[in-house]
Amino acid sequence: MSAAEPADIILSLSVTTAAETQALAAALARHCRSGDCLLLRGELGSGKTTFARGFIQALCPGEEVVSPTFTLVQTYPGSQAPIWHFDLYRLKHPGELAEIGLQEALATGIALIEWPELAQSQLPGDALGITIESGPGPEQRLLTFAGRKSVWQSRLEAMKGE
Repeated sequence: MSAAEPADIILSLSVTTAAETQALAAALARHCRSGDCLLLRGELGSGKTTFARGFIQALCPGEEVVSPTFTLVQTYPGSQAPIWHFDLYRLKHPGELAEIGLQEALATGIALIEWPELAQSQLPGDALGITIESGPGPEQRLLTFAGRKSVWQSRLEAMKGE
């Protein structure tokens, strides 16, 4: 984010089941388009892949969505744009990002990036950060969405209304 337009916490929502997490992700997916980048942050097991699965299945009905933990990236032919699902947990050096197609994903599709910290210097300033934290119940999660209001405010309000 540039200093002129800092990230704003736009929305925080609580969900109590994995199905609710997927439904929320599906609602957001319907408002995304080519060039969008979503940064999924949270501890191991917090629900990042569950969120990604709901997002991808909304735009690729019937598609089997697998975690890219070992492949590092999975691509899907989304209805609005290709979807690139990255898991950067195992990467050791930012130079590896070119090998897995990060810049192509950012230029041509929708990028969902789990563990985005390694790629920070290569990410667009208008990316939407989504932090998923565990709640008091076994499946309860708090999702916090942060990004530029000028880019994300209306889309998140529309998502919340679904």
